[in-house]
Amino acid sequence: MASLNVGNLGEYLREQRRAAQLSLRQLAEAAGVSNPYLSQIERGLRKPSAEVLQQVAKALRISAETLYVRAGILDEREREELETRAVILADPSINERQKNVLLQIYDSFRRENGFVPEQDETDETDETPGADETLKADARKDDNPHS
Repeated sequence: MASLNVGNLGEYLREQRRAAQLSLRQLAEAAGVSNPYLSQIERGLRKPSAEVLQQVAKALRISAETLYVRAGILDEREREELETRAVILADPSINERQKNVLLQIYDSFRRENGFVPEQDETDETDETPGADETLKADARKDDNPHS
């Protein structure tokens, strides 16, 4: 398999399209863009909008954030944060409240390490229980099968 470490967006898209065994025409149709426009993107002649990149990513079944980084729309650190959040939110093995607590813990660690989260700038003095109290309550529920 060819290396995915390519120099620019167009080459990366071409490589992803070939790996998906799609023709240029097939990908253009699936993404809802014109064949000539997609060809120009692959050859580095056009810089697509975030919306077009999202459509192409969906058609290729790859991360739109990865394409945003390649296109210079998104910083690598922002992409990593978004992907971390997306994985947490997509996990079917934990409930919504647990996902929220996990995201709060993630944000607190990022703040502690000097990274201010760009989303959810909530005041920590609100009336919702802190992550520690919620985790302890969950542990008590897990320890008591009759609750």
